[in-house]
Amino acid sequence: MNHGFPDHFSAVAADYARHRPDYPAELFDWLAARTPRHDRAWDCASGNGQAARGLAPHFAQVIATDAAPALLAALPDNARIDRVACAAEACALADGSVDLACVAQAAHWFRHAEFHAEVARALRPGGLLAVWGYGVLRAEDPALDHLLRDFHDSTLAPWWPEERHHIRSHYRELPFPWREIETPEVRIEREWDHDALLGYLGTWSAIRRARAAGHDPLAALEPALRALWPHPRVPARVHWPVFLRAGYRP
Repeated sequence: MNHGFPDHFSAVAADYARHRPDYPAELFDWLAARTPRHDRAWDCASGNGQAARGLAPHFAQVIATDAAPALLAALPDNARIDRVACAAEACALADGSVDLACVAQAAHWFRHAEFHAEVARALRPGGLLAVWGYGVLRAEDPALDHLLRDFHDSTLAPWWPEERHHIRSHYRELPFPWREIETPEVRIEREWDHDALLGYLGTWSAIRRARAAGHDPLAALEPALRALWPHPRVPARVHWPVFLRAGYRP
């Protein structure tokens, strides 16, 4: 079923569902306002359905597809969301059957020529494709922000998969053969305590790769984190800038 895709997250499906952030409602409001019809949306590489849940209020049906059945299994039941295990490059959707196709925080893993061919096949004429992701976690506290950025950029540098550089470039180096439109600035905001932050960091692909090699970067981070955060149940304000590309099928 996985067709050789890089599966970094099935082993942490429950943690991914619990700790990865949802996307702001304003993102889905914007997408719905620019989609001519609202019969069916396709959330490709849905994972645990963070985007599918945001799309559900706007579309009569949402098809959440992913090559990893373990991830889809952690998607909460929703009458408007159907789960289908299939690859992004070979989806189980009929020709011209969706009004909106979207990919959240996953397009950097795809075989792009095959994926865009599938989008062209599955989208109705005039349908919209939107791909987005979020950048490095930022903290409002300057010392905590510096610690987390150094952890991401330096400590974990040897462990990030090669595809991670597309997050850095905000997907601007990825193929996008569509009539592209201007997109809004959006960001995810949360107030997280110490355990919530560690739970999120533990879902990073670099952490998984380091642990598989016998290293635990989070254990090494813990003393410095506690020194900056002496009261771990007091929440810290964090955010992620969202980058978004969107375009219409001719």
